[in-house]
Amino acid sequence: MVSSSRGNTRVNLAISGWACIVIGSGIILSSGTSGLSLAIAAPISISGIVLLMAAIGMSNEEGISIEEVHAWSPEEDLLPDAGGPMYRIDTTLIDPIRTTILCGRCGNLEMIEGRRPSMYRCEICEVDLWEEE
Repeated sequence: MVSSSRGNTRVNLAISGWACIVIGSGIILSSGTSGLSLAIAAPISISGIVLLMAAIGMSNEEGISIEEVHAWSPEEDLLPDAGGPMYRIDTTLIDPIRTTILCGRCGNLEMIEGRRPSMYRCEICEVDLWEEE
């Protein structure tokens, strides 16, 4: 399970920053340039800018380790028949490149090293899933 508390903190800071900027601007625009309104609105607006900059400066890491990315595979499942063999192909984009092929008829999941092959026949149900010319 991936903890997303860091992602929520970033979103919360950004929303709070924009809210402070809007409230501070609203106070200034609604009451003119009186000393009291500027004394209240300026710190609120500046705080909003600081909160927004803090949110923008936070890293976007979600805490997923590279080992978890490499170990991922789709669930074995049957796919609905749509007049022909259904299949699902997932290929990783980072090294080591692996491709998982899910046969929709029998639910067989096979992992192969490298990119998608030009043809594939399911080993369990012996159905040709695809063949490129």
